[in-house]
Amino acid sequence: MVHAPDPYSRLCPSRQLLDRIGDKWTVLVMGVLTPGPRRYGDLARAIDGVSQKMLTQTLRHLERDGLVTRTVHATVPVRVDYELTALGRSLTGPLAVLEAWARDNLASIEEARAVYDDARDASSASAPVTTYQATTG
Repeated sequence: MVHAPDPYSRLCPSRQLLDRIGDKWTVLVMGVLTPGPRRYGDLARAIDGVSQKMLTQTLRHLERDGLVTRTVHATVPVRVDYELTALGRSLTGPLAVLEAWARDNLASIEEARAVYDDARDASSASAPVTTYQATTG
């Protein structure tokens, strides 16, 4: 009997897929590739803060998952282009909705964070300090 994918089960492959899609570098790489193919250096410049290691790792994972293709052109120097596959392009709509939501709600999120941080700072300032002394047995 085949079971339906259950991302809430730690053993289900669908959970690994959600982890991949939800990874910050995946979201950013997919966003940069949405308009069309890009070279590695273009991707590295477009995604502020990504290390060479993380960009390479992310591209390899996306290629393995069938979301990105890697095309090597026999030129001097060698040129490598990355492009979304049809499957990868099918994910750009949901990611665009997520990006729009983040932009639209950023001010509210920042306000909520400030309120939370202020409340935590106030409660920790008034909380008694407890010290412990180590004992030897």
